Amino acid sequence: MFAEIIAICSAMGWAGDSILVRFGLRKSNIFAAMFVSYAVSIACVWAYLLATTSLEFLKSPAMIYYVISGCLQPLIARALYYEGITRIGVARAGPLRGVEPFFAVLAAMIVFAEQPGLLVYLGTTFIVASLWLISGKHGGDTNWRLIDAVFPISAALISTISQTLRKQALAIIPDPFIAVAVVTTVSLILLLAFVFTTGRTGQLRMERNSFKFFFAAALIAVAAQILNFMALGRGQLSVIIPLLNTTPLFTVLFSLLFLRGIEIVNSRILLGAGLMVAGVVLITSR
Repeated sequence: MFAEIIAICSAMGWAGDSILVRFGLRKSNIFAAMFVSYAVSIACVWAYLLATTSLEFLKSPAMIYYVISGCLQPLIARALYYEGITRIGVARAGPLRGVEPFFAVLAAMIVFAEQPGLLVYLGTTFIVASLWLISGKHGGDTNWRLIDAVFPISAALISTISQTLRKQALAIIPDPFIAVAVVTTVSLILLLAFVFTTGRTGQLRMERNSFKFFFAAALIAVAAQILNFMALGRGQLSVIIPLLNTTPLFTVLFSLLFLRGIEIVNSRILLGAGLMVAGVVLITSR
């Protein structure tokens, strides 16, 4: 039960991160937000590791899993998701990206020989259904091809593979701080490589007010990421991944509290939040 609570706290943290980033993005862009997030995470976690831990872990085979995981997510997963948005719109790409819990259950059964019970299957179904409701839109239909749905679904699959690799690495070195340090460093390197090769260095500049929101969000993101790895290391993949995907629930709740007049929370979103709560209760009461 402790791992499940950690996973839910991680989801809450990512939701808080999203709210703060949303405020900062009013006068900035996503590249600046990611840069601050990665830089703060690396500074905090590596400072802790250098003060408390021997760097012998860099020779561990777990590093291979972490480096590959960092390349897959966020780089490839996010690129596929954004391509899906371009082709079929957020209304469809968002919900399709939310099928990750289904892939998590399959990966847990195949890779880790886990045997999720009926409540886990039912709870996962509720969470995925809630993501369809929360992420979907009314109207605004556009022409699209069925093959285009492969992009957001592939993003969900790659994200699951990344989480699976992280869990395998945690079995070798069960230290979430090492996990966060390595994965985040890989992410920052890839981000900077993309920014410099595409000539977008100017987008890393930001106003002071945006930096304040991004910095606060980054501190929360560090905690959320550490909790993410702790949950993966302690719990079953088929249980933890659906709980980590409850972030939209807390995003809705935080939007009601902090984004009134900016975000519209309709009955469809509230129904989706209710389904997600039901899914979480089913999984945690298994």
